[in-house]
Formats: sequence, structure tokens, C-alpha cells
Amino acid sequence: MLGRLFKLLIYLAALGFIVLVIYAYAGPFFGADFSAPQTEISTPVTLDAN
Repeated sequence: MLGRLFKLLIYLAALGFIVLVIYAYAGPFFGADFSAPQTEISTPVTLDAN
């Protein structure tokens, strides 16, 4: 019984991984945008050197 449960969990994990990879490749064709926002961030820095 426990062996069948482990086998089922392994199959579900493999299926989930395959679905995730397919979604990562096919997502942009369906309008999902995975790119990070490109904005410039500028922060002034004061150096305290003696």
C-alpha cells in the first residue's frame, strides 16, 4: 500500500513538472508575461571617509 502511494506521488510530481515546463514555454503565446519589469532605480550614496 505504501509503495503504491509513493509511486502515485512520483507520477504526480513528474506530471506537475512537465505541465510547469509546458506552461513556461507556451505561456507567452497565451498572454502570460514572465519578464521582470525594467525600471532604473537610482539611490544617492554618501561616503563617510576620513
